[in-house]
Amino acid sequence: MSLHLISHTLCPYVQRAAISLAEKKVRFERTYIDLANKSDWFLAVSPLGKTPVLLKGEVPIFESAVILEYLEETQPNPLHPHDALERARHRAWMEFGSAVLNDIAGFYSASDEGVFDAKIAVLHEKFRRVEAELEAGPYFAGDRFGLVDVVFGPVFRYFNVFEEIGAFGILTDLPKIDRWRQALCSRDSVEKAVGEDYPSLLRAFLLRRNSYLSSLMRTNEGRHRATAGLESQVKP
Repeated sequence: MSLHLISHTLCPYVQRAAISLAEKKVRFERTYIDLANKSDWFLAVSPLGKTPVLLKGEVPIFESAVILEYLEETQPNPLHPHDALERARHRAWMEFGSAVLNDIAGFYSASDEGVFDAKIAVLHEKFRRVEAELEAGPYFAGDRFGLVDVVFGPVFRYFNVFEEIGAFGILTDLPKIDRWRQALCSRDSVEKAVGEDYPSLLRAFLLRRNSYLSSLMRTNEGRHRATAGLESQVKP
């Protein structure tokens, strides 16, 4: 039976499933849905109304952690360590990655500067903790790409857009994190887990939040327009 991944264009949890499937070289279909306008067929296969959902034939598997474990149990090219203790350690850091995603959502949803700065501090501290766990690299466990890398690939993708908006210092002075980020962002499975329009879609999503970050984005866009206008006036 074929595998069918029900997706949303921006969902980092969908990206986890897509990366794992790519690393395991498993062929699958992919359908994108609009989470703002959930169809009856989607709600029938997703009891929580969330993505991702992996369909094995007509049987739905929902929740990204469950999907990743199912793929580990049924598909080739394992991404978990063989040792039971190391597997447990990796699962714990995968959960930590989910907590980082929650803090990222708090960062881009912060309503004022005080909350915004507090979220920056929380995120920096979380990445500092991860920095202490990293080995020589390039991946979380050294040379071997694994499920912790699958989880953090979508995390780092956010920062490609965040850093176009401003220098927030979340990943400052974390050299191991920087090397890990570069390795993940350049890996084929991570890069192709989203469409080419992902950056523009994410920027549009952030602008719609009416948050402190979106206000910074609007201010930056206003400055860019003003600068472009001045440059056009001084051209001969």
